[in-house]
Amino acid sequence: MTSPQTTESTTALPHERVEPKDTASAPFVARHIGPRPADVEHMLQTLGYDSLEALVDTAVPAGIRQPKPLVLPAPLTESAVLEQLREIAGRNVMKTQMIGQGFSDTVTPGVILRKVLENPAWYTAYTPYQPEISQGRLEALLNYQTMVQDLTGLDIANASLLDEASAAAEAVLLMHRANRRRTDGVTLLDADLFPQNLSVVRLRAEAVGIDVRVADLSAGIPEDVRAEVEEKGLCGVVLQQPGDSGRIHDHAAVIAQAKEAGALVTVAADILSLALITPPGEQGADIAVGSTQRFGVPLFFGGPHAAYMAVKEGLQRSMPGRLVGVSHDDAGKPAYRLALQTREQHIRREKATSNICTAQALLAIVASMYAVYHGPQGIARIARHAHAQAVRLAEALRAGGVEVAEEHFFDTITVRVPGRAEQVLKAAEENGVNLRLVDADTLRIAADETTVDADLVAVLTAFGLDAGSLPASAHEGAVATPAVPEALRRSSAFMTHPVFNTHHSETKMLRYLRRLSGYDLALDRTMIPLGSCTMKLNATAEMEAISWPEFCSIHPFAPDHQTEGWRFLIEDLEAKLAEITGYAGVSVAPNAGSQGEFAGLWAIRQYHLARGEGERDICLIPASAHGTNAASAVLAGLKVVVVATADDGTIDAADLDAKIAANEGRIAAIMITYPSTHGVYDADVKEVCATVHAAGGQVYIDGANLNALVGLAQPGEFGGDVSHLNLHKTFCIPHGGGGPGVGPVAVGEHLVPYLPSREALMTAAPHGSAGVLPISWAYIHLMGAEGLRSATAHALLGANYISHRLAPLYPTLYTGNDGLVAHECILDLRELTARTGVTAEDVCKRLIDYGFHAPTLAFPVAGTLMVEPTESEDLEEIERFIEAMEAIHAEITAVTPETVADSVLRRAPHTLNVLMADEWDRPYSRAQAGTPVPSLRLDKYLPPVGRIDGAYGDRNLVCSCPPPEAFEGAVADTADED
Repeated sequence: MTSPQTTESTTALPHERVEPKDTASAPFVARHIGPRPADVEHMLQTLGYDSLEALVDTAVPAGIRQPKPLVLPAPLTESAVLEQLREIAGRNVMKTQMIGQGFSDTVTPGVILRKVLENPAWYTAYTPYQPEISQGRLEALLNYQTMVQDLTGLDIANASLLDEASAAAEAVLLMHRANRRRTDGVTLLDADLFPQNLSVVRLRAEAVGIDVRVADLSAGIPEDVRAEVEEKGLCGVVLQQPGDSGRIHDHAAVIAQAKEAGALVTVAADILSLALITPPGEQGADIAVGSTQRFGVPLFFGGPHAAYMAVKEGLQRSMPGRLVGVSHDDAGKPAYRLALQTREQHIRREKATSNICTAQALLAIVASMYAVYHGPQGIARIARHAHAQAVRLAEALRAGGVEVAEEHFFDTITVRVPGRAEQVLKAAEENGVNLRLVDADTLRIAADETTVDADLVAVLTAFGLDAGSLPASAHEGAVATPAVPEALRRSSAFMTHPVFNTHHSETKMLRYLRRLSGYDLALDRTMIPLGSCTMKLNATAEMEAISWPEFCSIHPFAPDHQTEGWRFLIEDLEAKLAEITGYAGVSVAPNAGSQGEFAGLWAIRQYHLARGEGERDICLIPASAHGTNAASAVLAGLKVVVVATADDGTIDAADLDAKIAANEGRIAAIMITYPSTHGVYDADVKEVCATVHAAGGQVYIDGANLNALVGLAQPGEFGGDVSHLNLHKTFCIPHGGGGPGVGPVAVGEHLVPYLPSREALMTAAPHGSAGVLPISWAYIHLMGAEGLRSATAHALLGANYISHRLAPLYPTLYTGNDGLVAHECILDLRELTARTGVTAEDVCKRLIDYGFHAPTLAFPVAGTLMVEPTESEDLEEIERFIEAMEAIHAEITAVTPETVADSVLRRAPHTLNVLMADEWDRPYSRAQAGTPVPSLRLDKYLPPVGRIDGAYGDRNLVCSCPPPEAFEGAVADTADED
């Protein structure tokens, strides 16, 4: 974490540098902002303003405006930013990483790197709430779930969590939800868990009052804790396989004891090891969690990486995170969708299974494609290689007189060299290899798929041993897993579905990836006008650096002197975010907006406790708030009290006063989104903040809508004590189809001591999803202070232009001063629905036929659509959206409640199969169905499936790849192969 005053801890960038080569090109801000000057003039004239500044002055309340411009460096050209990033990256020292501790080097296949991780068709997509235009990434995520389900030996897996440590914490919460007879019981954590897993689980458990104990469970539940367990009851057990020590555990005894006590069991398992080791499900575990990072995802200095969770049958409705299921469309064709969404925060709010919204979809897709590309035999071969290299190293060390502590291990060994550990560590580093220092006498060494003989020789040399002591590679016919206990060697098959046994040539893989990406609508094809989501440009120059080895091959626990580049970039970004928001300190550690919320609320809770005011346990939340707000408050140990919304969309002041009076002395915080989720600037926000402060509470300002504030107003200056930001919204990190995200937490001076730290770890790695931070760093340096302010102003312009143009047909539900909105507008369809029977969902599905992703449906008000065009969409695309909405309105007016069921709206979207069918029995023409406006004859997106039956999918839950026979008789639709 850092603040504007603490950025001198690392060497600043030099001021003299080579003149950039692209000075003759248009400045980046002109590439980022869509409307051209003539377009801006036209839009302003339409709205009745003579300048963009006049529009901003009218829309944004004067009482919150910041008096001075942001203090940021002058904007750089694209080549200059990349040059600076090269210089920063060059400060990192690249070594062979044999640290382990849950993070392993891996090889990202080139076809996956280029066609997924670096492909905007994949990384600019949104979370697949609209499944008809998301079949490609849903199939990829279903592959991921099937892969995890097979490897863990459990029944159902979700579509990714944020990291292994928080997944372990989610498992503890899940065990307490599911084990209702033991909710007050103890949860035992094995002492051989990774340190970061222990830290995060303890912090998250403490926040909600779950009693956890750490014990050595290698031989079962020890006597010294058995009495307490018998007295209080045992709720759950968390184990690690292999353990932090590298040891492969036989968990039979402790699992049997846990089951006898009525407890549930979670195993945090290395995903690659499960190709060789008996999976958790076959050992009796109820839940398995872990990281899929080593399936082709770079180290990224700790993230983003996709964690997994798999559970036995019966626990799926209590699982956190997204779950992809199989249903069918209106023609009976198998189709994928997000299943059991009623578990999630956007519906259940404070009663949700988790606060998770954004997860790690893009990284889960990379991991799933790694499994598809290698197949089960390839995965087993990679696992055997890592194991064999660790075995050979262990044998050579033993032969040289070095003690190797564990007999049974997968890829990590613990070695003891009394008094010499630091000496060996330093020698290995000089030889180009990073090892893990445990204490003065002990080291740990981890092999992986990239480990070659030269690495092993470098390690042996560091121990003072001769390179010739390295045993030869295992000969044909030798035991493939000599350090895996025979009783724990995997015998069951895995990844048997054809998808994992087909695409093993690069040509096949290339075409499979192209086919899936063609099914989907992403920003590379169309505007995604989702309110409250800020789907803006993810520029190529911003994205370029994340796959540079100097950034992505650095281990999160590498020594500080090897990570100066990373530390400079992180501290500099934190300082810039503090300046932009008006706060004293920022931490970029939270790896999603939901985690930023938790971190901010946890800081507030700790602040009150430190002041002896632990009785402050009420979090006030407006009825219109994002669902994550309420879920995060509960996870931070607070009780939610809802504050009503006034008719104009602002917070009801009278109800706020009443709720504060009813909970006098107990107010911990209020969480407000600003501008509000109703798309308006609340002119009374400072008074709301003052009211809560007077009651002894803190003010949490949700930064989800910061794209309407940057350069114009600072939450930390108009009343906020803490905010989280969404770098995957305002600061250009792509959404990735549902992650990665970064949710930095920004706080006032009094809360700085309670920011995430190594002592208060909230993520598996100290800096969270550091790997994508160069994107936001580049964006800020490309735009500069005036560019960021201009982006905000243009975001307001686009939203108000759409609101104004569509108002005669679709009234904007809430407006502020002079009928203006902020950066988004809510279109009210309720009167149309009442008159015709056409729903807002019908409009969403019909927009697909026009080539658009739908706006946000039914949030924050049912029967409405929330539209946010962002500053990046040009006037032509905005007009195309307006044309589509006008055409749809004409279609609506032709419908009555009696005819709606067979209308072009209710039957939307229309697939190629439907449009090309031999017979046509619908009351509208094929042309109206498929090409309702002329522009669609030049560029037409065709959804691969028709409208999906969501209820069927939830009633008949299938969350793994269906067999090929399920698709027999269903003619495949294909998306446009442009």
